[in-house]
Amino acid sequence: MFRYGIDHLTAQKVLDIAAGKLQGKMTDQAINQVISCRKMVETMAKSDKPVYGINTGFGPLCDVQISAAETSLLQKNLLLTHAVGVGQPIAPVLSKIMMICKVHALSQGYSGIRMRVIERILYFIAHDLLPVVPSQGSVGASGDLAPLAHLFLPLLGEGDFWVNGQAVSAKKILKKHHLKPIELKAKEGLALINGTQFILAHAIIGMEKMAYLLDLADLAGALSIEGYQGSVSPFKKQLHRIRPYKGTQTVAKHMRQLLKDSENLKKHQNCSRVQDPYSMRCIPQVHGASRNAYDHLKELTEIEMNSVTDNPIVLSETEAISGGNFHGQPLAMVLDYAAVAASEIGNISDRRCYLLLEGKYGLPRLLTSDGGLNSGMMIPQYTTAALVTENKSLCFPASADSIPTSLGQEDHVSMGSISGRKFNQILGNVEKILAIELMYAAQAVEFRRPNKLSPILEKNMTIIRQTVPKLEDDRLLKDDIQAMIHLVKTRAFKPEFD
Repeated sequence: MFRYGIDHLTAQKVLDIAAGKLQGKMTDQAINQVISCRKMVETMAKSDKPVYGINTGFGPLCDVQISAAETSLLQKNLLLTHAVGVGQPIAPVLSKIMMICKVHALSQGYSGIRMRVIERILYFIAHDLLPVVPSQGSVGASGDLAPLAHLFLPLLGEGDFWVNGQAVSAKKILKKHHLKPIELKAKEGLALINGTQFILAHAIIGMEKMAYLLDLADLAGALSIEGYQGSVSPFKKQLHRIRPYKGTQTVAKHMRQLLKDSENLKKHQNCSRVQDPYSMRCIPQVHGASRNAYDHLKELTEIEMNSVTDNPIVLSETEAISGGNFHGQPLAMVLDYAAVAASEIGNISDRRCYLLLEGKYGLPRLLTSDGGLNSGMMIPQYTTAALVTENKSLCFPASADSIPTSLGQEDHVSMGSISGRKFNQILGNVEKILAIELMYAAQAVEFRRPNKLSPILEKNMTIIRQTVPKLEDDRLLKDDIQAMIHLVKTRAFKPEFD
């Protein structure tokens, strides 16, 4: 069981709660935190002293005081007017992750929201009532205002839920579940839509995918080295001990495990080659740098998961600080960094694909024995080249841009939502690039038979060959590529590192 507002949240716990593998609950301690903070807000709402977001307007209207009688309408209008997102909806699982992260933040007792509202969100999570949230419209400044407004419109009986892949009116679904719309009270609308949960959800889902792709890149690189009959000496422990980056040492260790006891590479030990091209030789340095970026992303994402990011932060009956915890810059910058790191994994993978086609060191050109009549595997590398360039174009850091909003009140914004979306686009392209490299590497290995590979690589060669046979004569490669992409997406490959 995970205790909202009390326990330390991790990406894996979020994903387990979302998948129904872990139950998230409010304990008495968390409930008391929420109730205590709510009492403070109610006291401030009745006061004549203006407190931002509690008895005042929002943004540039922060100098307009609102009467106690109008506070509910103010909060409702906040959600209605901020739900202005456009574009394709995000995946339903992202909506669920956003709600999980928001509940954890609200449950820490600094947001002034009622337990009734949190309980309704928990009901949505438990019953897979997942709101439809457009992907575009957040600048990541006062948090992810537009996406979060869409996420919580169903609390009011507005907006839509996902039902069997279709958007269905929240009014209809609430009625089916015998639930009445909630009337928001002072501060609650602001607590719901201020926060970085849209950026955070994209970081969590991307981080989990990147972790697998980093391991898969090591596997693909090792299989390419087997096909190329490259050298194992660049992966020696002593070499990386004297330049001890964590990521580099991890990748070098993986390469040693993946290439251990390779009969194929032993046959090559006394050849005349002095060194391999960088895309083979520098796998630890390049893959390792991407791992370092991943570690930084993981560190900051975990901090954000356990933070309170709405505004104002309620500290006592007389103090509510209007600060900037909602600003998405900490995640925006690290997501841009991670996007570059993911892109580089695809970049170096494409270079290895190219090397395997050159027809050197015993491999036939284009990985076909009958070139001319057959084009062999010439063209899939065009696809990897196109994907690599697309990724490069996506690497412009969104966090380097800022367009003022809210009549200048929000004069510096993070654009972190764009960073998160681009990061995941890049990862999707890297899945395809690595799938094609694995197809190339497997084809190259066939020309080294009957030499045996390491046990780990032989196991993964079997996974490939059970789905995609060796290319003898030209055939439609589209189906082979799609089958390889499916293997990657379903995590069929097993790097099995110690």
